[in-house]
Amino acid sequence: MEKSELEELRDRVNCAAVLEKAGFAIDLKESTRKAVKYRRGGQIVIVIHESRGWFDPLSDAKGDVFSLVEHIDRVPFVEVLERVASLVGFVPKEPVWTRPAREPESVASIPDRWSKRRKPWPGSLTWRYLNDARSLSEAVIRTATRHDLVREGPRGSMWAAHRDVAGVVTGWEERGPEWRGFATGGAKVLFRFGLAHALRLCVTEAAIDALSLAALERMRIDSVYLSTGGGWAPATDAAIRALAAREGALLVAATDNNAQGEAYADRLSRIACEVSCDFERLRSTEVDWNAELKARAREEEEGTEIRLPHARRPRQG
Repeated sequence: MEKSELEELRDRVNCAAVLEKAGFAIDLKESTRKAVKYRRGGQIVIVIHESRGWFDPLSDAKGDVFSLVEHIDRVPFVEVLERVASLVGFVPKEPVWTRPAREPESVASIPDRWSKRRKPWPGSLTWRYLNDARSLSEAVIRTATRHDLVREGPRGSMWAAHRDVAGVVTGWEERGPEWRGFATGGAKVLFRFGLAHALRLCVTEAAIDALSLAALERMRIDSVYLSTGGGWAPATDAAIRALAAREGALLVAATDNNAQGEAYADRLSRIACEVSCDFERLRSTEVDWNAELKARAREEEEGTEIRLPHARRPRQG
């Protein structure tokens, strides 16, 4: 097939069509208009660039529609071409968005947009969301607010800052009663809750989970609670490696208790091995730490026995 024919075929078939035909389903709650998450069992693929590109958040795999077929079906390129060609004319389902499209962002920088938002205060919509809907203690919310880790988002949502090594805000996780996402134009690095010099590094997948684990552990002073924001950008990888490379560091995979969480934990385990630091897997009994926190709150109200998270440190070779 000539290069021009390949380009035409690439233009006529998008990644969404490949995934729908392969049995993947859209995870609308975890998707945005710019990044649509597809799941099939434990497999995850994020579709970007208006369905012309994709990446696997659990590995370094990414590319175009041809490499996608190769990635999910493990077939040679000749068969890849046949499968893509068979999808010409197939129209995949479009996500049904419940939130209106955003207006174009202003040219204000990420730090400027962050600074224009108010910090939560007792009784504010964001404070009530964190305290009531998410069961976070007032002590945790006050600490996060005092250290400028959270801001008031629209309609009672929370913005949780990601910062680089210099402490500059690079973006923020957005979580609320009706919305979840990441700052448009922002970059994921790490959300950090705890003392900067702490050597116990608890890595979660969401700022809400980092704060929830901190609440469950009563904000251990030897620990810093981190969130990757559900992604694994090169800057995130570099930041985790830099923290784990310090003498005496313990890297704790506090990721979700599901297939995706295990994949992230495996990646963290490899990092720990590569930088020669100790490693531990910390699992919630629920699917994630916020679900665990809310379950604990119910147990305390009912007077039932409180469960403890299970930690496992692999044997040293």
